[in-house]
Amino acid sequence: MPKTLYTRTLLASACALAFALPAHAQEAAEEADPNVIIVTAQNRAQNVNDVPIAINVVNAEQLQQAGFSNMNDIGKIAPAVQLNQDQGTIKVTVRGVGTNSNDESQDTSVVVNIDGEYMNRPQALSIALFDLDRVEVLRGPQGTLYGRNSTGGAINFITRKPGKEFAANASASYGNYNAVRLDGGVTVPLGDIGGVRVAGFYDEHDGYIKHPARAAYNGGGYNYPAFAGGRSDDNKSYGVRGSVQLEPTDALTVYFAGEYAKREFTPQAFASADLNATGVRPTNASCATASGFTAVAPLYATSLNQVLCIPNETNLLAGVNRGEYAAPAFGLGKLSQDTYALRGRVAYEVSDALTISYIGGYRKFEGTPGQFLTLPVTYRSFGWDQRTSTQSHELRFNGEVNGITYQVGGFYFKETVNAESSFVTTFGPNVVTLSYFDRDITSESKSAFGQVEVPLGETLTAVGGLRYTENSRDALYRNASPFGAGPPDPLLFNGAISPKNFADLKFKTIFPLSSKEDKITWLAGLNYKPNSDTLVFAKVSTGFKGGGFDSVGDYKPETNTAYELGWKQTFGDKGQHHFNLGGFYYDYKDLQVSVLLDTTVGGQTFNAGKAKIWGIEASADFALSDNDRFHASVNYLNAEYKELFAQFNVFCLPTAGNPQSVCNSRNGIGDLDPVAPGVQQPNFAGNRPPFSPEWVITAGYDHTFDFGSSGTLRASANTTFKSKYFTDFYNYRDGTQTAFTQTDVSLEYKPENERFSITAFAKNLENERPLTYGGFTSAGPNDDVFNWQFGTPRTYGVRLAVDF
Repeated sequence: MPKTLYTRTLLASACALAFALPAHAQEAAEEADPNVIIVTAQNRAQNVNDVPIAINVVNAEQLQQAGFSNMNDIGKIAPAVQLNQDQGTIKVTVRGVGTNSNDESQDTSVVVNIDGEYMNRPQALSIALFDLDRVEVLRGPQGTLYGRNSTGGAINFITRKPGKEFAANASASYGNYNAVRLDGGVTVPLGDIGGVRVAGFYDEHDGYIKHPARAAYNGGGYNYPAFAGGRSDDNKSYGVRGSVQLEPTDALTVYFAGEYAKREFTPQAFASADLNATGVRPTNASCATASGFTAVAPLYATSLNQVLCIPNETNLLAGVNRGEYAAPAFGLGKLSQDTYALRGRVAYEVSDALTISYIGGYRKFEGTPGQFLTLPVTYRSFGWDQRTSTQSHELRFNGEVNGITYQVGGFYFKETVNAESSFVTTFGPNVVTLSYFDRDITSESKSAFGQVEVPLGETLTAVGGLRYTENSRDALYRNASPFGAGPPDPLLFNGAISPKNFADLKFKTIFPLSSKEDKITWLAGLNYKPNSDTLVFAKVSTGFKGGGFDSVGDYKPETNTAYELGWKQTFGDKGQHHFNLGGFYYDYKDLQVSVLLDTTVGGQTFNAGKAKIWGIEASADFALSDNDRFHASVNYLNAEYKELFAQFNVFCLPTAGNPQSVCNSRNGIGDLDPVAPGVQQPNFAGNRPPFSPEWVITAGYDHTFDFGSSGTLRASANTTFKSKYFTDFYNYRDGTQTAFTQTDVSLEYKPENERFSITAFAKNLENERPLTYGGFTSAGPNDDVFNWQFGTPRTYGVRLAVDF
């Protein structure tokens, strides 16, 4: 039996077993107050309304209702979080702070943890999330408790843990695009000391983007074969996790889990517009001869006998059908990824004054050698070696002494990355390698931290925290190009590409690179709690993201000093109403921004000198009756670069005596560093950071129809509005997503015992497909393109679930 079919059959059997369980399965322990949400955002169990952090918390039932299945769905449960997706990688932005680079030495700006295991590579986030108990999204820098790379915030995924009673859950859904999702889990008790849990999932759907068939054609002297048509942005993934939790004594808790997950998919092919097309490109050595182009760096361009243009006001995106467009000349790509993880936690409560905890995790991520991406217009990127190994360890001491709550500890993280890839295009009648990259990187981070909460009376508490972090990173970068001054390397003709042929390539460059830094981050705040239903807090906190290097040079760490005020209010006879209001101000320095300027060099990262970000956030959740609930949120964000010296990606025009081929050889460089008096590097001050809409507004309503012994029917509607945003720091018109709304609706029926449910759902009723990527690329001769990728279309289906 094929492995994929076997996995689907196994999971379907697990679901069937759960559905067949008798109604007299053991009852769960007495339910907790549904109006009290317990979180571990500060490394201990607390009521969310007692945590002085702007936070979204979503439990397992809400995750199922939202159709949450992987990191692509994070916006469904935390609308203020923005995603930047680029052919299988996921980058997160919170409050205007995020990472927009795939570079192997880049880190995330938002810390992601699964049960305390620190995750740093965006690829693994798309396949490793299932059997979740809840998700906590913390907004704002978390530098004291979460350390480096938490300048934007932190996201905690907490999986279901085995208990001391038998339990089982399963769900199966089917929807358009032939979408199949199976989830199942079983907990078996181990007497009175704990339990074992096995859980798994299977997820598959057809591609969201349609690409029409294409006849064979000749382009640039190369004969491209016919393309039969197909779809991209599909998915097939599955995984399994085994876990055990033991409490052999009242003081000792031990948890251990191991998991494996696999994903095979056709990454969403880029939509593109050819800026060299007739009627689009400028002519006669003047940027003004085409709509939307602007001349830049006239002094620098004149010294090169060239004219440099940027497509800052073109309107090519308006003509793109976001659900159907032509595939690149090489057709569609294919990726296959595996991830393995082990993690555990041991906690021993010595007394009320001291608990000792250890949390550790190990993860390995692998991409199948030889997999490839296709890129507009005539490019293909091969991945020959994609391996990442991470480990994280934290030892923590916490407790309460004379009313003072404290925690101190140490943290260690190590990551090794091995990445080897080649960039391929056509050269006359041949397929050749333009560039070859080999990256071997080792990163380490060590830190010590402490935080205390000191009561200053019955209603006022002072909070202080400090963390010292030391980072080091060493790498060997190997770049090669078969072009240079002569013809392409004969060994690379006719697609004769093979891994580890670095010695055969011409014009090799080898960079032994390293970086090292240390930083102290801190937190100071006051919490005012006049009663059990009210919390008012004020704090100042700092965070930083580690520096690094690329093939061009080093870049510095980015730092953030955040000032925040917040008010959390619970009211009603049963505490069933909640209201939160907060404001923040960020003072950013050396904000890291990335862009691809030269395909033979790779991505480059710049430090924005200054950025100012401030905003106001409000949310409310009201129980209007026993059967009616309304919730809404308003997020306003003002974000602006105050200083950002970077480089343009330019469209080059020839002048007299300067043939087009010579001019195009400079495309993608746009190097405007001073080379003569009067020539200055451009400053993008005043531009807005990418994926930072000014307004995000949500509203939702739930009504439950109670049919007595016949069960209940819950109708839900939720809508989200996002104002326009940009996809990179250039803020070009064709990299702009206009304002849009997305609305989800569902009908859920449950019988009186509430063990089963059947749900009909529809998501994104408007069928809006917002930009998840957009950028201008000058890749080589006659290949100046604007590329785009888009979000998920309208989906709908039915889901059957059971929970014992």
